[in-house]
Amino acid sequence: MGLEEYKGVYVFAQQVDNELSSIAFELLGKAKELAADLNTEVTAVLVGSGIKGLTDQLAEYGADKVIVVDDPQLKDYRTEPYAHALASVINEYKPEIVLVGATAIGRDLGPRVSARVATGLTADCTVLEIGDFPINAIPGQEQKHNQLLMTRPAFGGNTIATIACPDNRPQMATVRPGVMQKIEPIAGAKAEVIEYNPGFTPNNKYVEIVDIVKEISDTVDIMDAKILVSGGRGVGSAENFKILQELADAIGGTVSCSRAVVDNGWMPKELQVGQTGKTVRPNVYFAIGISGAIQHTAGMEESDIIVAINKDDTAPIFDVADYGIVGDLNKIVPKLTEELKKVVR
Repeated sequence: MGLEEYKGVYVFAQQVDNELSSIAFELLGKAKELAADLNTEVTAVLVGSGIKGLTDQLAEYGADKVIVVDDPQLKDYRTEPYAHALASVINEYKPEIVLVGATAIGRDLGPRVSARVATGLTADCTVLEIGDFPINAIPGQEQKHNQLLMTRPAFGGNTIATIACPDNRPQMATVRPGVMQKIEPIAGAKAEVIEYNPGFTPNNKYVEIVDIVKEISDTVDIMDAKILVSGGRGVGSAENFKILQELADAIGGTVSCSRAVVDNGWMPKELQVGQTGKTVRPNVYFAIGISGAIQHTAGMEESDIIVAINKDDTAPIFDVADYGIVGDLNKIVPKLTEELKKVVR
């Protein structure tokens, strides 16, 4: 089969406990853009047990079709049956592009599926677009059109690489949660539903889940916050985060942090922003005592407004900030909190 016979943009619609993950909607939003450039359709692949009731929600967020793989063996995520399910869908329906969320599940599933269908996988993409490859024409080398150009940080975030997969299909990528934007849901939208089951025969690769222990956390998901007050190593100590919390409380925000803060044990990993943390898009992002290394800015540079407070006027954070204040955060932040309390009710 030639590459031209592969059609459509497919999204692995991750669900856990019969609830769709936000990354599924984010990927559908990007898939709609890619499909428009290719004049093709968007298909969501829904894998699980008793999950048919989720198809309408996928349609509302952009899916033209939903392929449902429903089987008791798929009740909880396990590598072997899920990899078999998604690889079988790819082999059967021949998609041109397959997008998977770079979640704990997606990071396990994506590489295994790409190996089974003999194609490449670009991990942790931050930008996806349709274009020519090579991007700049090279004399004597064919420039292929309508390729998926997959951009991701490389070499520890110190450079950006754009990667293509021109000679194999599907073109596969994993995408970090929070990077792509979901569309506004279309109320009442319907998708064509296709039920497909390749058959599941448990073998010695099917692990047995003995027990599932769910950790209950009071920590707010920073990816949903509209205002983030984020602190870095410059805050100085865990105790000093109290002044950031006071600022956040005054304006209805949430406290977050950089990796250095987590490494020092001042704040939990769930609150970390950056390449090895979470990607956020709040309306307002306060970067307080954060130098602005590329590993951190990669996770917050799409914020609507960025306010930086740092005593070092050469800190890289000022390069991405909309507003910058140079000075001692221990003096500036309490004063800022005091003034904001006067105008915020």
